[in-house]
Amino acid sequence: MALVASIHVDSGWELPDMVLKDVDGNSVDLRSQIGKKGLLVAFTCNHCPYAIAVWPRLIRHAARLQDMGIRCIAVNPNIHPDYPADGVAAMKEKISEWGITIPYLVDDTQAVARAFDAQCTPDLYLFDAAGRLFYHGRFDDSWKDESKVTREELIVAAELLVAGENPPQPQHPTIGCSIKWLEKQ
Repeated sequence: MALVASIHVDSGWELPDMVLKDVDGNSVDLRSQIGKKGLLVAFTCNHCPYAIAVWPRLIRHAARLQDMGIRCIAVNPNIHPDYPADGVAAMKEKISEWGITIPYLVDDTQAVARAFDAQCTPDLYLFDAAGRLFYHGRFDDSWKDESKVTREELIVAAELLVAGENPPQPQHPTIGCSIKWLEKQ
């Protein structure tokens, strides 16, 4: 698995008006998911060790963010015939096994991942209530071992967003497995 880092995306970038499917085939419009204060879009998957390590944090942080008025969705861009552990059937299993309470959406064409310039799993994008990018960075400073976290970066960014403050600086890139592209980029 190739380790890659997320790439810089300018603050203020607008959330694309795109539609995905949930694991049951229902359409979900990205812009309709924005909460009163914003939306967290997390590109992730089932098999990447980096994604697996942060899934518990994503689930827990999603509940906290929801309380702050920020909705959360997870998007799986790794719907690839060579990676059945990331397929829709496996997503359904993980929703049950891991207790995923946020929409876990299927990017089977990878059009959404490409529109976001997503590079890895996980790759986080926090938008304000107007759908403008506020934060694109990591969860915290220790992806591998949550007990070693000394700086909660996503939660701090969300608190600043809700308070009407400026985005945090610097915004450190996430690291993770490369997205399993259907075609070379």
